[in-house]
Amino acid sequence: MTFFFYYVLPFLVVLGVLIFFHELGHFLVAKYFGVKVLKFSLGFGYKLIGKKIGETEYLISTIPLGGYVKLLGEDGEEAEAVSPAEAERAFNTQSALKRIAIVAAGPAFNLILAWVIFCAVLLFSGKPVMTPEIGQVRPESPAEKAGLMKGDLIVDVQGRTIQDWQEIKTIVQENEGRPVNLTVKRGDRNLSVVLTPETATEKNLFGEDVKSALIGIVASGNYKEIDLGPVESLVEGTAKTWDIIKLTFLTIIKLFQGVVSIKTLGGPIMIGQLTGQVAQESISYLFPLLAIISINLGILNLLPIPILDGGLILFLLIELVARKPLGLKKRDIAQKVGLFLLAVLIVVVTINDLSRIEAVSGIFEQIEQIFRKVSG
Repeated sequence: MTFFFYYVLPFLVVLGVLIFFHELGHFLVAKYFGVKVLKFSLGFGYKLIGKKIGETEYLISTIPLGGYVKLLGEDGEEAEAVSPAEAERAFNTQSALKRIAIVAAGPAFNLILAWVIFCAVLLFSGKPVMTPEIGQVRPESPAEKAGLMKGDLIVDVQGRTIQDWQEIKTIVQENEGRPVNLTVKRGDRNLSVVLTPETATEKNLFGEDVKSALIGIVASGNYKEIDLGPVESLVEGTAKTWDIIKLTFLTIIKLFQGVVSIKTLGGPIMIGQLTGQVAQESISYLFPLLAIISINLGILNLLPIPILDGGLILFLLIELVARKPLGLKKRDIAQKVGLFLLAVLIVVVTINDLSRIEAVSGIFEQIEQIFRKVSG
């Protein structure tokens, strides 16, 4: 039961929220344009439970690794069977721009969900920032030559009051090769020093060597919370969402460039492991994780791969330019290629996920014990 409550349940909750908002985007925009929605399902496969309300059947299906919204006239063969009375409410009779909006709404809602979560977390919990306290001074660095010491608290750089360690890095980068004035608090005294950042090579987030302006100090790693008002939370939440979006796109580019190994990719098992570990620390920590996963899900769905939303958007853009739909045969071939690529990706991320688990046998033993209790 411990395994279920700490790993399976948080995973299902996180996945359910992500799928719900993704499909809700398709659903609401389709409704807005008057398209008839036949089904709204959380999960794939056979129906577990369902209820028809109005013209739409709402379902929970057996396989919880996705979901779907079924629209009238969405499939090629079914589109031909739509009655003339309902033709104007069919997906396939809408303009290409309307169909693009309906398809893009799913990923868009994932990004909106992340933005709302970040803004809410920042409003109610504050913004965690790394304090500008020096934890280490590198030998022979500009900082050591200027007399900076471990434990010094940087309070001002170039006349700008400092609250966050990141602010120091930004100002130093802006003043590469030029003298920089710092005010540090050491005990009860404030000291002013002048130093010149030097250009050095360091590793970036992706392990690449990049040249950067440095002064030779390392953060202490201590954090503090800064309270934010509603407007500040919106600004910071928007900035945080945009940062994660940019990082996700950059990671995808680095994957294709070979800078980031394909072994870093993860799937449902890794998400389950992460949500379980985070849930054990604090349920509140699940919200930022949910936002990050939601952004990743939204952007990955926009990739121009057939069977993903991005693939359908690509087909519709071709139709918009060519002024006629892509042939069914070409679409069928493209979707089979997309399905093959998705299957390969699933295999890769599953292998990666299993290789990351340090105690695979321990988890399997827990599962075996659960089955024994059930059968016994």
